[in-house]
Amino acid sequence: MAGVVRTPERHLEGLPNFPFEAHYREVDWLRLAHINQREGPPVVFFHGEPTWSFLWRNVMPPVRDAGFRCLAPDLVGFGRSDKPGDIDFYSYDRHVALAGTLFEDLDLRGATVVVHDWGGPIGLRLAVEHPGRVDRLVILDTGLFTGRQRMTDAWIAFRDFVARTEDLPVGFLVRGACKTDPGDEVIAAYDAPFPDVASKAGARAFPLLIPQTPDAPGASAGQRVLEALRDDHRPTLMLWGDSDPVLPLSVAERFAESIGRPPPRPIDNASHFLQEDQGPEIGGLIADWLLAG
Repeated sequence: MAGVVRTPERHLEGLPNFPFEAHYREVDWLRLAHINQREGPPVVFFHGEPTWSFLWRNVMPPVRDAGFRCLAPDLVGFGRSDKPGDIDFYSYDRHVALAGTLFEDLDLRGATVVVHDWGGPIGLRLAVEHPGRVDRLVILDTGLFTGRQRMTDAWIAFRDFVARTEDLPVGFLVRGACKTDPGDEVIAAYDAPFPDVASKAGARAFPLLIPQTPDAPGASAGQRVLEALRDDHRPTLMLWGDSDPVLPLSVAERFAESIGRPPPRPIDNASHFLQEDQGPEIGGLIADWLLAG
């Protein structure tokens, strides 16, 4: 197996509007990072592809200030977590297993999970498999992969680009899926965890893990989660960027219907990375919803 990249701390210092301290856990032979803000009922924010906990920097403060404990893990291969350089290391099952250790190690109970992009298949599966630890769901621009899902032309183009691009331009991809350009300093912060080609194996792996047929790896697990959510009555908030080219509102409405939820609330002037476009608004909506519940 290829070596493991550990991003030097100096690469991740002084990032814009990101004063959050890293907390680390050792899981097997990997060091995994997470943010942990204040005490209170836990809210766990799961990022996706190709981002890291930096994505949530403008969303968490309103939730934290409303009295909730905000936790944002960096998935293995991303952010301040270790990055195995072998693309074959990464699988849906392994991501779920490693992410699930956060709930076990910190003994989180009564949690709200907030999921986006690949954080959806991971966080929603954890919610289904550990119902005693998760009380509420917040779903942003994501889906479940069953091998039966219809993929947009924009996503197919993205997957093909990733498949042929070893030195993945992470910041470029984030910028292209924002409604408003977040600026060079923010884009550099998305590039910062990836100092070399080997460190990008996890980011390259995610699009290639999406099952295209029902018998592909991960498809049956995705189908189980989808079916479980249809009969799941935990409170759920769905928010969706109104200008997402990868997962447009039409996809959002079909996904909501497939899991027995009403259509999501559109977020105006927001693309796929709606946290960049409208982060404080999203944080406020989540905080208000939690307080009302």
